[in-house]
Amino acid sequence: MIARIGIVTVSDRASKGEYEDKGGPAIRDVLAELLTSPWEPVARVIPDDLAGIEATLRDLADTEGCCLILTTGGTGPAVRDVTPEATQAVCQKMMPGFGELMRAESLKQVPTAILSRQTAGIRGSSLIVNLPGKPASIRLCMLAVFPAIPYCIDLIGGPRLETNPALSRAFRPGGA
Repeated sequence: MIARIGIVTVSDRASKGEYEDKGGPAIRDVLAELLTSPWEPVARVIPDDLAGIEATLRDLADTEGCCLILTTGGTGPAVRDVTPEATQAVCQKMMPGFGELMRAESLKQVPTAILSRQTAGIRGSSLIVNLPGKPASIRLCMLAVFPAIPYCIDLIGGPRLETNPALSRAFRPGGA
């Protein structure tokens, strides 16, 4: 079974073609390094709009069947940064540990990481994770949280994701 993974760039400028989307390609590149099991990206570039983000997350989870949806952008304190609110609005369960770990890892690099509002949640059989916007931060955060992602997806009924153990060893209790 090929895992479908949603990659959502939330950016007014990138969605209008005024700015090159660097976040979405950075997520795709890290996934290509991390995953050894078959997967395919389902990419979207959308504006910072609460209703639009919610609709995109629902579509990727409910219609496109993405087991994992990774967002980039819209997690800061600016007025238009509403990705965490959209994520919370569409999820049945929030998974705050993802955001806590990403902020802890990022704080080792930059003091402004405390301004990030990354979070994660479950919608049906999809895990949604909000990542930061900068490619280097995306990589840092993905490497920090990815050991828990395959098992989380197992628990919510998604496909089995296998990882490259040289980069990230998926943790499954009791060898599950």
